[in-house]
Amino acid sequence: MNTEKKLRTQLVKHLEGGEAFMPIDELVDKIPFEQLGVIPDKLPYSFWQQFYHMRMSQYDILEFSRNPDYSSKRWPEDYWPVDPAPASQEEWEDMVDTFYAERNQMADLVSDPGNSLFEPFAHGSGQTLLREALLVIEHTAYHTGQMLLILRLLGLHY
Repeated sequence: MNTEKKLRTQLVKHLEGGEAFMPIDELVDKIPFEQLGVIPDKLPYSFWQQFYHMRMSQYDILEFSRNPDYSSKRWPEDYWPVDPAPASQEEWEDMVDTFYAERNQMADLVSDPGNSLFEPFAHGSGQTLLREALLVIEHTAYHTGQMLLILRLLGLHY
């Protein structure tokens, strides 16, 4: 296996999570729907708000990486929900499913040898697919840690 293929494979593993932290797939299964909107004492966000932000940021990075007509979203309005909890179980399940689908789309971009990891995007200011994949990995790891802390404060994880 050549070096670039190894790099692509490793990036996908990190996008899926669990290389150095609990994967998000396990975290979302640990919280009951009724506790998604609970904001633990002295923390600014609920599990739902963290997950929503993580999903919206991942989507934004994915969209930037694949769409030459990309336009920036409004910060923080487009990245953080106002409500601490989803309106329904269906909204929560749709958000989780969409997160996984978009994560898979990012992995597909990274896996495709037809997409350069190193060539700057024509529509950016020097960003590359490698940089954007690393950004998703880093951002997801950061918020996964915060969501694990929320689970612990809610007494749902040791």
